[in-house]
Amino acid sequence: MQHLSGSAQTVTLADVRRAAAVIRDSVMVTACNESRTLGEICGCRLFLKFENLQFTATFKERGALNRLQALLPEERKRGVIAMSAGNHAQGVAYHARRLGIPATIVMPIGTPMVKIENTRRHGAEVIITGQTLEEAAAFVKAHAAEHRLTQIHPYDDPLIIAGQGTIGLEMLDAVPELDVLVVPIGGGGLISGIATAAKALKPSLRVIGVQAQLYPSMYNAVKGAQLPMRGDTLAEGIAVKAPGQITTRIVRDLVDDIMLVSEDQIERAVATLISIEKTVVEGAGAAGLAAVLAAPDGFAGRNVGLVLTGGNIDTRLIASVLTRELAREGRLTQLALDIVDRPGQLAAVCNLLASAGANIIEVSHQRTFSDLPAKATLLELVIETRDRAHLEQVLARLGGEGFAVRET
Repeated sequence: MQHLSGSAQTVTLADVRRAAAVIRDSVMVTACNESRTLGEICGCRLFLKFENLQFTATFKERGALNRLQALLPEERKRGVIAMSAGNHAQGVAYHARRLGIPATIVMPIGTPMVKIENTRRHGAEVIITGQTLEEAAAFVKAHAAEHRLTQIHPYDDPLIIAGQGTIGLEMLDAVPELDVLVVPIGGGGLISGIATAAKALKPSLRVIGVQAQLYPSMYNAVKGAQLPMRGDTLAEGIAVKAPGQITTRIVRDLVDDIMLVSEDQIERAVATLISIEKTVVEGAGAAGLAAVLAAPDGFAGRNVGLVLTGGNIDTRLIASVLTRELAREGRLTQLALDIVDRPGQLAAVCNLLASAGANIIEVSHQRTFSDLPAKATLLELVIETRDRAHLEQVLARLGGEGFAVRET
């Protein structure tokens, strides 16, 4: 990739270092620890930057604070406005309250309730409008002009980018031997800042971006592709249809590649971080691990740094992700059996499952609403098994005893 010309170089290592000095006393230097278990699974040394442990559970407060500190006295008095699917909102709201600056946050319809409530808790006025970030952005522009508010952009602002880039400084300070950084991309502010700092400090280091397959906006912009953008993604924090102009220029120049990850891969990464690292990470924050798990050969033998960008995820959604992962692993399965409607049949199935070591979670005995003959009944079960191999053994036992069984 060609280097940016001096006129286009909007953020420098010096800017990132200045941002580090500005935020030093108010933003946590989060741990950057090696995960030996995940490293063994992925075939590399894996270092996790726990930005989900910030006070607002997101890295976004770095850039937000750097931008807020640069406001003029009159701008502070009038207040600020920001659009966000949640994490930028919390960063702006939290630090604006600390600094005594009135804050209005515009969030698109469908933003997770945990992010809305957390933002309100930080004292900001929250306005819910627009089906997408882009529609919310249009409202912000008009509202800011009407009320003379200063807009704090979530990613396309040199001060925001520099603030996010402080993560790169901290990661290389903690683990100088890093070979690769894997960073989620939404609008591009985080990866632009990290790449600016990391490439200046260690030019040989590779920076890999990750986007949700459903929202490959930066991938399209950089690679000249026209992949569609649609649907609900678990990684709503990086579901951005139009990346920033500043960030796109920096990504073209400094980022080595961009990978796309599916919803299944993101879900697996969220579940894996909970089960192995005992840490809660939202979909966008787990995208980096999703990429490494999906293509381990590309990272084999390397020292890889991942940014766990945030932990703001609804508990209901966590439960759904974990349950779905159990189903993928063959540990939780729904079965349907056609059995003869006579006494003892249900008990026979239950005893057989117990002898095979399976645990029954739910039972539904359906006589009326099925297309089976009148002397038959539909038995639906949810069972728990150790793994896929154990499930296959249980199914074989049922089939061997003459029960017609199928997974549903």
